[in-house]
Amino acid sequence: MESVTAIVDGPLAFLVAYSFMKQTPYRYVAQLVLSVLQLYGDVLYFAIEIFEGFIHGPFGHPLYFWFYFVFFNSLWIIIPFVFIIEAWINITASQASSDSTVRYKGKDR
Repeated sequence: MESVTAIVDGPLAFLVAYSFMKQTPYRYVAQLVLSVLQLYGDVLYFAIEIFEGFIHGPFGHPLYFWFYFVFFNSLWIIIPFVFIIEAWINITASQASSDSTVRYKGKDR
């Protein structure tokens, strides 16, 4: 998964930043793809740790487990989820606007 993150997510993050700076039409689609990839990676990270029985660190330790593992990695779930919702709202609003324009043009014919 780290290879995918380095090879795909890294350049895609630059594309998302560029697309928002330049207000490109594909900016929310790129944001959605990047956020889904990030969410997938973190869910996979949590699932592997749970499946292996938390062998990579002291389970239940207040600093390592709860602050580092749970809190910081939860941010990598919450933030992409918020960006997925934002992209969803903007893409559906754009599609609704496009649909209403198409319907309007169709009535004139």
